[in-house]
Amino acid sequence: MSSNIYFSRIIKAGDRQREFNFRRLPSGSDARYEVDVPDDRGNRVYFHMYRSAEGLWKADAPQLPEWVVDAEKRLDGAIREHMDA
Repeated sequence: MSSNIYFSRIIKAGDRQREFNFRRLPSGSDARYEVDVPDDRGNRVYFHMYRSAEGLWKADAPQLPEWVVDAEKRLDGAIREHMDA
């Protein structure tokens, strides 16, 4: 049985601090995270993060707001920090 892993981090994305919520998805040997964050209007932006061949966590969604794409390195860091805790 897999445990449900959930955490959130405040990360600067675009011109403001935003609360990103991470939930680890059970997916065999490769971990994936479902991430959601509110946009400027309060609507939720949902996407997945996966580990690339280089070992970096990357966003996986067709059309993400630019501020999410720009924050990808900080999102990678948040996942790594949580995994090391």
